Amino acid sequence: MKTIYKKLLFLLLLLPFSILAQNTLSGTVLDKVSGQPIPGVNVNIQGTTNGVSTDFDGKFQISNVKKGDNVVFSFIGYKDSVINYNGQKSLTVSLGEDENQLKEVVIQVGYGTVKKKDLTGAVTVLTSEDFNKGPVTSADQMITGKVAGLQVINGGGSPGEGATIRIRSGSSLSANNDPLYVIDNVPVAAGGINGGRNPLTTINQNNIESITVLKDASATAIYGSRASNGVIIITTKKGKAGDLQVSYSGNLQVAEITKKVDALSPTQFRDFITANGTPAQQALVGAADTDWQDEIYRTAIGTDHNIALSGGTDNIVYRASVGYANLNGILKRDNMERSTLGVSVTGNFLDNHLKIELNNNTSLIKSNYSNRGAIGSAISFDPTQVVTNEDGTYFQWFTSPTQINQLAGRNPLSILNQQNNFGTSYRSIGNIQTEYKMHFLPELKAVANFGYDELSGRSFGNTDADYLNGLPGSGYNNSYENTGSRNNKLMDLYLNYSTKAESIDTQFDLTAGYSYQDFRDINDGFSYNFENDITVDGVPVPSRVNLQSFFARTNISIADKYLLTLSYRRDGTSRFTEANRWANFPAVALAWKLNEESFLKDFNVISSLKLRGGWGVTGQQDIGVSYPSIPLYLISNTAAQYQFGNVFYNTFRPQPYNSNLKWEETTTVNAGLDYGFFNNRITGAVDLYKRTTKDLLLYTQNPSFFGFSNYDNYNVGTIENKGIEIAANVIPVRTDDLEWSIGGNITFQDSKITKLTTTLPNTPGINVGGYEGATGNTIQNHQVGYAPSSFYVYEQAYGVNGKPLDGVYIDRNKDGIITEQDKYRFHKPAADIFYGFNTSVTYKNFDFGMSWRGSWGNYIYNNVDSSKGSFQNILLRETDLSNGVVNILQTGFTTQDTKRYESDYYIQDAAFIRLDNVSVGYTFNQKPNATSLVKLTLAAQNVVLITNYSGLDPEISGGIDNNLYPRPITFTLGLNVNF
Repeated sequence: MKTIYKKLLFLLLLLPFSILAQNTLSGTVLDKVSGQPIPGVNVNIQGTTNGVSTDFDGKFQISNVKKGDNVVFSFIGYKDSVINYNGQKSLTVSLGEDENQLKEVVIQVGYGTVKKKDLTGAVTVLTSEDFNKGPVTSADQMITGKVAGLQVINGGGSPGEGATIRIRSGSSLSANNDPLYVIDNVPVAAGGINGGRNPLTTINQNNIESITVLKDASATAIYGSRASNGVIIITTKKGKAGDLQVSYSGNLQVAEITKKVDALSPTQFRDFITANGTPAQQALVGAADTDWQDEIYRTAIGTDHNIALSGGTDNIVYRASVGYANLNGILKRDNMERSTLGVSVTGNFLDNHLKIELNNNTSLIKSNYSNRGAIGSAISFDPTQVVTNEDGTYFQWFTSPTQINQLAGRNPLSILNQQNNFGTSYRSIGNIQTEYKMHFLPELKAVANFGYDELSGRSFGNTDADYLNGLPGSGYNNSYENTGSRNNKLMDLYLNYSTKAESIDTQFDLTAGYSYQDFRDINDGFSYNFENDITVDGVPVPSRVNLQSFFARTNISIADKYLLTLSYRRDGTSRFTEANRWANFPAVALAWKLNEESFLKDFNVISSLKLRGGWGVTGQQDIGVSYPSIPLYLISNTAAQYQFGNVFYNTFRPQPYNSNLKWEETTTVNAGLDYGFFNNRITGAVDLYKRTTKDLLLYTQNPSFFGFSNYDNYNVGTIENKGIEIAANVIPVRTDDLEWSIGGNITFQDSKITKLTTTLPNTPGINVGGYEGATGNTIQNHQVGYAPSSFYVYEQAYGVNGKPLDGVYIDRNKDGIITEQDKYRFHKPAADIFYGFNTSVTYKNFDFGMSWRGSWGNYIYNNVDSSKGSFQNILLRETDLSNGVVNILQTGFTTQDTKRYESDYYIQDAAFIRLDNVSVGYTFNQKPNATSLVKLTLAAQNVVLITNYSGLDPEISGGIDNNLYPRPITFTLGLNVNF
């Protein structure tokens, strides 16, 4: 017993010395380049749980440090620094940026961030270095051709033109196939507003920091019901601590039309009328030589300017920008004027335990919409007539000096200059997000995100008093106005817990939360008929869609080699009845970092090698109407009232509905490989996917004598998409003065309908794809066993000379007559393969870049030729003449029935290769250690198009070419100044 007492006494005497041996270390952590302090740096004793973080001034103090301990300083975006403690009282540590780590930080599949090397899903991240250069005005133009599996088809050459954007094809037939856009943590509503342009044009392209594309279900399922078609996350630029920085970017744009539709020239037209017209028609030929397409198009000039200010202190950073663009289109009078404001403020408080972030992007767009009817009129209007008469009035067809020829075409310049269409639209997207890291448990943080997306717009116009000489029936002095507003409110509440179990070398990251989003729309308007003094007021019908969700995700990393992601989301929508309102969307993904294994560690040629696999389910409920499943009545407008005595009463009409509607669900399986070789001089990814969508939300015909409309929404059918995506980036040369990089991607895709109302083939299917020339007829068809919207046509017969025979088609079913039963499905508008290629070279102060893209296996219906390619188009009446296209001289078609319109002769190969962008820039030398920068850039867009398509442009969404606004070649001179 005495021995025990002696030992305890000895230990008690040693205790003060052991306490003295564990010292306190203090110091400051600075940025190696700027010398500025870095708040939030982790300071840890290696191999222990003892650690602290630097304060707002970059200062720290850590206790219980023993001689020989290694002190580790780490912070995202910087290389770790390890200091051996040998009794120092204070330290000044400088951290340098880790370029590889900076590139790895991305916005994840929702509600958090993750390093790129730890991603388990199919995700592509683009930053300002990757964006397309030149005259871009929206986010979609910045990434066109840059991402495997992402196809962007611009709707035409007008400034701010909308685009069709598809990630891995569309997963639906009738429901919305657009991806979900998340702008600074706010998922925004699809579509635009009255008086607006491309919704993505409302975000100033100069303010965008990065665009992240989530493609497979394991990456998108956390967004649930709105992610069946992928997710595009747009993150705007934020401020950085330091002195005030001012940047200016501006450009001057000049655009020219490069190709016109092959309409008959005045000489060809005269010869045609002389050879084929009646004496009365020949007498109508004029003496002028007018190229109407030359008359309606112009050289378009535009400017775009943006000024940004950024800076901040250690705990509060800010960035603010203002932008102004005034862009003219090549179609006369077409103009877009855009003003934008962007603000971002981020603050860290309570010893870095509380982070508050505010973002706002506001835009005001004013538009002069040229009447695009002039495009078609310029092709079909008589080229032998003058633009204006001697008295200054526009030439028009009249049956008498006081009577309009109502069936004849209209002067294209009259359409442009005497019919006015204007628009104004306002949009503001903003959010405030707070993150609180618990003092009692720093691994646990609570996040609250409140956001909004407000849109309002007005489209209005009128017809001049002298339109068609102000004659009765001309519509002179008529006017209209349409207004709309959309309100989107968001609330996200979630918890995140991140910890590492050192004993099993496993990192856990768990997130769980609740999301609430409410969409409210209302539209109104009126039209006024001057001649009859009648005003028809619109009926403002407010609508509301409410989405609520519960979600959870777990990320597990074992030994930094084996990664597991599990996610679950339960979504509810007000669009469906209570019985079908909720649906569940699970996902799982696995990844294996092969390069971290011992059997590959010694292979220096391998920088990274990761194998991925994922499975997940996403949903769809966006079918364009707010109340598709409940019975409603629609009140009539003032033009459809019922009279009792001297009083007019509004009527009520029952609306179509289907109370059995439920969620459309898409299941995706994905396998991928991410690779990097030779110190990441070669990087890329390969993905294979298969998507199956069941319970398709389809807007289709009702059975006879059923429902309150000919059409309604149903859950009908299944569609299957599969494909392969390959992306690669190579840096062949990298020296102090010269760097050359090459990038490319290619996508192989295939879509097939596997079920509609039946799984049997050779049934009529569902007709879609209306065209000009035969009202109510269609050229495309959905059918089991075929791609969506396959062309459904008659097989044209040809003579021995290879020319098509007028009115002669193949009797495919051998019954001796040509009927609908002889039509067949012939090609499709979707490409089998699409690809992009880009290269850039920097040499000292010079830089050069260009981007190509193209597609193969896609076909198009040439509706310009079919609607203007028959004798009957020109010689239709004895009272007026219309022009046609050169194709009429090649075919000699005289018939005007629907069979000719629906001949496979007009289905043409639409494969193409396009040089999208070319740019060259020069950065002027600055004084040593100066932070200012001056750069000049010369760029061109839509430079070269290589295709066998005979029409204007083969790149048309939906596959029907009819009056496309031509895409011009645009030259840009840009200036960037930072100081």
